Amino acid sequence: MPHRLPPVLSSADLPTPELYAARLDGDLFAIDACFSPVDEIEQPRHRAAALHAGQPDRLIAEQLSAAWVWGALEVPPSHHQFCVATGARVSHSPARWMTLREVVIDAEEIVTFDDALVTSPARTVVDLARFCATFGAVEERVVRRLVTGAGVLLDDAVEAVTRRRNLPNKRLAIERLDRCR
Repeated sequence: MPHRLPPVLSSADLPTPELYAARLDGDLFAIDACFSPVDEIEQPRHRAAALHAGQPDRLIAEQLSAAWVWGALEVPPSHHQFCVATGARVSHSPARWMTLREVVIDAEEIVTFDDALVTSPARTVVDLARFCATFGAVEERVVRRLVTGAGVLLDDAVEAVTRRRNLPNKRLAIERLDRCR
């Protein structure tokens, strides 16, 4: 029986030079810092696996990183964003290429792809509206793509923001979401 490669490969699976050589040979294609066999069709689970390669299990991809997983960004952000649930007790020093923050998050706001955790499309929309330092045309386009591609209703996102008490950036998020209509 022939051996089948895993859907996402990292330097934990094969030495980095072999991965790049297989890419040059046309056997693999890049997914962020990882690779996938050319007979795989890139899906959210592949992007989620690539993001989480070598990371602790409790990390949750969020904001622009989650938007990339959901297909709302064509290319991965250069700086990835992760969060952990309050009390997750992750002893992890984030690398330069990532941001890690502790958040209050409900179980229904997390989607699991194999072992990779990602904020749901609706939570991703809300987080982008609340926390992006700038919310220009790119961010509006990402939110609109999440709305059309993942079926997020802007009214539901606004309602999710308004129902929470003492939520930082609540008014700003509602204004930004209204601009995406």
